Amino acid sequence: MTTRPKRAAVNGAELLDRLRATIALYVILPSTEALDAVVLWIAATYALPAWACAPRLVIRAPEKRCGKSRLLDLVEAACHNPLITVNASPAAVYRSIGSDNPPTVLLDEYDTIFGPAAAGSAEDLRGLLNAGHQRNRPALRYDANSQRVEQIPTFAMAALAGIGAAPDTIEDRAVVVHMRRRAGREKVKPWRIMRDRPMVAAIGAELSQWLLGSLDVLRAAEPVMPVEDRAADTWEPLIALADLAGGDWPIRARTSAVTLTGAKEEQGATSDRVRLLTDCRTVFTGADAEALPTAHIIERLRAMDESPWTDLTPHRLGSLLREFEVKSTTMRFPTGQAKGYTRSAFTDAWDRYCHPDVPQTPGEAYQPYQPSQTSSDAVRDLDRYGSKRTAQDSVPALTSTATLGTDGTDTPHPQGHTPTNTHGHLRLVSPS
Repeated sequence: MTTRPKRAAVNGAELLDRLRATIALYVILPSTEALDAVVLWIAATYALPAWACAPRLVIRAPEKRCGKSRLLDLVEAACHNPLITVNASPAAVYRSIGSDNPPTVLLDEYDTIFGPAAAGSAEDLRGLLNAGHQRNRPALRYDANSQRVEQIPTFAMAALAGIGAAPDTIEDRAVVVHMRRRAGREKVKPWRIMRDRPMVAAIGAELSQWLLGSLDVLRAAEPVMPVEDRAADTWEPLIALADLAGGDWPIRARTSAVTLTGAKEEQGATSDRVRLLTDCRTVFTGADAEALPTAHIIERLRAMDESPWTDLTPHRLGSLLREFEVKSTTMRFPTGQAKGYTRSAFTDAWDRYCHPDVPQTPGEAYQPYQPSQTSSDAVRDLDRYGSKRTAQDSVPALTSTATLGTDGTDTPHPQGHTPTNTHGHLRLVSPS
C-alpha cells in the first residue's frame, strides 16, 4: 500500500516577505507600516472563514497620480476571488456576496460614488459595506413573489480606493492607507498586467495553500492587541495571521496597527490643499527665516494677488495642510512664543505635489524602493505581547508623539531612547 507523501510545510513569514517585496517593486507606499498592513490584509482574504470581522482596506489619496489604482491592481492580482468594479448597484453587490464563497469586493474611485455629486444615492451600498464588516449581519429584503422575507449575506472582505476621505463609517472599520504622489527620486517598475499579474497571482495561490490548512488555528487565535474597541476588531485578523507566520511579522503587524490607527486625519478640499502648498512655498521663498509664525503666514497669504485665503484661519490652515503631514509647532520667535511652521516641514510635500519652481539638477539614479527592516533591538522581546488577547495585563504605551498612551495600546519602543525634537537654533516647545 502506497502512502501519499506529506506536503512540505509552508514558511508563512517567507511567503509574506516575498509578497511585500513584490508590491514594493511596483508602487511606493507612504511607510513600511502601510506596506506591511496591505500584505497582511491581502493574506487575510484567504482565511475569511476564520474571522469574526472582515476588515476593509481604504486606499485614499489627496490628489490624482498617487498610485492608489496601481495598488488596487496589485491587491486584485494577489487576493482571494477578486470582484473589482468602478460602478455597481447595491443589488448587484448583494447578489455577488451572497454565496458560499464570497468574493473580495474591490471598489475603485469611491469618491465618484460617495462624493457630494452622488447626493446620498449610495446609502444602500454604504450600509452593505458597514454591515459586511461583521459576521451574521445579513440584509433583509421582502420578496413579493414568494411573500417571504429574504436574508442576504453581507460578510465579505472589501477594499476601496479613491481621492479624499471615504465615508467615516467605512474608514472606522478599515485599515486606512494614505497614499502620496511619487517624488522624482522614487522609482518603480512599470506594471504590465499580462506579464506581471500571473506572477503576483501565483503568490496568492501559495497564500491560499498555506492558510486554508490553518483555519482551525486562526479561529482559535486570541492575539494580544495593541489597539482597542473597533480598531481591535478590524486588526485582529491581521495580527492573528502575523502570529501564525512568525518571524518579524508579529511585531510588524502590531507596529502597523498602532501607527495607522493613529494616522487618521481630517480631510479638506483637494484643490485648495495643493493651491495652499504652492502659496506657502511662495511665502517662504520671500522670507529670510527658516520658520514663520502662523499669523504671519496667514497675513502673507491674504495679501497675495487674487488670494482665495481672505477668510483663512489658523484652524483652517492646519486642516488643509494636515493631509500632507505638515503640522504647526509651538516655538520661540524674537517676538515671543507662538504657533508656527518650519520651512523643512513643507519640503517633502512641495517635492511631491507642487510643480518645481527651479529646474532640477541631474544626479545619481535612484534604486527602486526597498522597505526598511524593523529595528531588532527594539522589537525582539515578544513576551511583551504574549499569546492571548486577554491573558496578560497591558501597560501604558507611547503614542506617536512619545507621550504615555492609554492602557492596551502597547507598541515597541527602543529601550533607553528618548525622542527629541529640535530644529536648528529654534527650541520646539510642543507639537500641535
